Formats: sequence, C-alpha cells, structure tokens
Amino acid sequence: MSAIPGTRHSLHYDVNLSILFTELPVPERPAAARAAGFDAVEFWWPFDVAVPGDRAVSEFERAVTDAGVDLVGLNFFAGDMPGGDRGLVSWPGRESEFSDSVQLAVGLAERLGCRTFNALYGNRVDGADPAAQDELALSNLDFAAREAAGIGAKLVLEPLSGASRYPLLTAADAVAVLDKLGRENVLLLADLYHLAVNGDDLDAVIAEHTPRIGHVQIADVPGRNQPGTGALDIEGHLAALEAAGYHGFAGLEYKPTGASDQSFDWLPRERRGTS
Repeated sequence: MSAIPGTRHSLHYDVNLSILFTELPVPERPAAARAAGFDAVEFWWPFDVAVPGDRAVSEFERAVTDAGVDLVGLNFFAGDMPGGDRGLVSWPGRESEFSDSVQLAVGLAERLGCRTFNALYGNRVDGADPAAQDELALSNLDFAAREAAGIGAKLVLEPLSGASRYPLLTAADAVAVLDKLGRENVLLLADLYHLAVNGDDLDAVIAEHTPRIGHVQIADVPGRNQPGTGALDIEGHLAALEAAGYHGFAGLEYKPTGASDQSFDWLPRERRGTS
C-alpha cells in the first residue's frame, strides 16, 4: 500500500489502544501513542468489570490527560471479550451491568471530551429467544442513546466477524437495527476489516450508507494487521468515504506485526495528528 497522500485533511486517524501498544500497561499506552505522533485515541472498555473502583477510573483519566491526547471513542462494557463475549446490549439478565457501564462511560466521556460510544450488540444466548434478545437490544440502545444525548454524544453499532453467535454481520444488519430504533444519534460503525471478511461489498456500503456512518475502523485483510500487509484497498476506501461526505475518524484497530510503534510506516507522521 502506498503512503496515504497528504492532501486528505478532513479525515483523521486515531489509535485503538486496546489492540495496539498492548505490550504496555494501559496507563502507559496514551503516552506511547503521543510519542508515535498521534493525538487521538480510542479504547474498548478499559476496565475488567462494568463498574471499576474510583482509583482505576482516575488512573485512566490521568493517563489520557497527561499524555495530551483526545479520547475520541469508547466502548461500553462488553463482558469477557477474551472469553468470547461481544457485548451486553442484547444479553438477558445483564441489564444492570450494561446500564451501570453506560452511566460510568458517559460521565468519563463528559470529563474527557469523548463523544462516540461503541455499543457492541452481543451474541445469541443459549435458551434465549432471538426475537426477545432483539427487543431487549432496542430497549438498552434507547436508554444508552438518551444518556449519550445528554452530553451531545452518539452511539455506533458495529457488525463483527470471527464471532459465530454475533448476529450483526453486515452493514445492512446494523442499519436494520438503526431503522427500528429511530434515534438520530445512533449510527453505523463501519469497520472495513470486519465488513470485508464477512463478504460485504465495501464500495456498495460506502455508496449507500455513508450518511449514517458515525465511525470507521481499519485493518488489512486477511490477518487483521496494519495496512499494506494484505489485499484490502484501504486507501481507496478511505478516499471514497471522504468523497461521500465522511469527515470523522478512522480508528487504527489492527494487530501489529511486531512492535506497535513499528507498525505505522504506512502512514506519514505528518498525517497522524489532527492539526
């Protein structure tokens, strides 16, 4: 992949620090991203539980602010991600964990300036009616959207690959949920890697759904490594998104081949910051 040209100015990049710089403890990752030239970061849920202690929350806040980076994306608590969980939005019996994490995330984001939340939909659950799970998801998303709106924030809903029980695989799957929900501040998260792996036509997704895209993430296909390691035309797709009117962030959510700080050669340093 050739270097992304310096003429693109309205689309910015951030580093997902739950998948990059994992060789470092969480509190050290924002400073590492800043040293690599980035001034915007995103995280999955950066704690082990839905409601961490005040000390853990304060430590996370200090890490972000002391590094001088902007937090531009944050996931709600999604359960045991390493164990295969992919969100609580549609998971019966875990409503309080979800609502607690939403309220904590909104407070944290309000203080740090974050205005985008990723609400992972959740896997199908043994013994649960899929239709009932989908109704629960609408209720939970409605609650989270109201809470986010209170600080002028939005939710994004993400199709995923590699999770056989996760029901949102394509952009159309997620958009169907958005249509049922009917909230203006709930949008599509277009992770180009997940969509491509699941067989979505990225050109068609961009042409049809760009006005409803609230966040973009990138990794190459196959392998989910940095751009240039696979066959996905990431540069072309980002240019098409920008031409179609997307002017938000593209989150670097890939598994680096080697040390994280050695995986950014595809992106000139002058294009890593937002200024």
